Amino acid sequence: MFLDERLLTVRSGAGGNGIVAWHREKFVPFGGPGGGDGGDGGDVIFVADPELTTFGDMEQLRRVRAPDGERGLGGRRSGRQGEDRILLLPLGTSIYDAATGELLVDLSEPGMRWEAAPGGRGGRGNARFASATDQRPTQAEPGEPGIERNYRLELRLLADVGLVGLPNAGKSTLLARLTAATPKVADYPFTTLEPYLGIVSLPYARRFVLADLPGLIAGAHEGKGLGDRFLRHIERTRVLLHLVDINPVDGTDPAKAYKTLRRELKAYGHGLSGRPEVLAATKLDTLPEGPERERALRRLAKAVDRTVVPISAVAGTGLKELLVAVVSALERAEPAAGPPPRSQPTAGEPPDGGPEGPGCSTTSSSTST
Repeated sequence: MFLDERLLTVRSGAGGNGIVAWHREKFVPFGGPGGGDGGDGGDVIFVADPELTTFGDMEQLRRVRAPDGERGLGGRRSGRQGEDRILLLPLGTSIYDAATGELLVDLSEPGMRWEAAPGGRGGRGNARFASATDQRPTQAEPGEPGIERNYRLELRLLADVGLVGLPNAGKSTLLARLTAATPKVADYPFTTLEPYLGIVSLPYARRFVLADLPGLIAGAHEGKGLGDRFLRHIERTRVLLHLVDINPVDGTDPAKAYKTLRRELKAYGHGLSGRPEVLAATKLDTLPEGPERERALRRLAKAVDRTVVPISAVAGTGLKELLVAVVSALERAEPAAGPPPRSQPTAGEPPDGGPEGPGCSTTSSSTST
């Protein structure tokens, strides 16, 4: 199961107590105060790890606690500090206050660190209180307590291009053809139950990250179907690649399918409907070459008033032209947007089939768990 939202309680370590002690040494009858300081408690730190793509390793994790610092020692020696607890999170994780829904930090850069709960400071021992007027202090400080905080972690995948389409539009087949990702491919709807990421490598060291998302249906923004939960994962994409089946087996109109997608993106908001897009007519191999194919493509382009790139991921037709269109859209696109602020808390929880043309290679990073 793809885990993209978690509730987590973290608690930092308490600081160790300072102590009251006296310096004992042969031939030093008045050694004075020797109580050491307590060690600081451990911090809880979140770190963005680009190798992680889900919260799968955290499925059973509910609480994270850092060790306490140890009490001070005699001879003015400080107690051992509590070790920091470092929790690796997927790149693209947004941290919200679980109670208020306030966005606290967005882990959008590889290796980015954020202190989720600072450890308590260790108390001072009596050696720290000695002065000219009080050479034998008998006071010491207790350590500060640790801090407990509740967070909601929400993951939005970081991808340059997001594949969107109705169920069975050919998204997974295209991802497998252009990259080395291995999504489930079958001839029935909703084969994609979780997002997949793939890296498309092009000549001259150019590359972009492609995300395959579960198919959308009418009403997805209201919670219908599978796609509504994953719409958040295209919020950060710079370009949308719309896939429309040019010859659906149920005889529906391809233009109607495209308009359904546009309505859902507009209803969801977050600027998705205004994102640069490329429209591809998929499954071109299901229509025979000739007038019938040309008429179908012309009808679609006229009905949606957009340029249509005809492709067949199975036959490898049109993929070079598609990549040219996608790269051109990426060059015009703005940088990916960050996560939206939330004022209220939210409940819950192919290696040998690369693109056409010389110099194209394939690598991938899949989100399968």
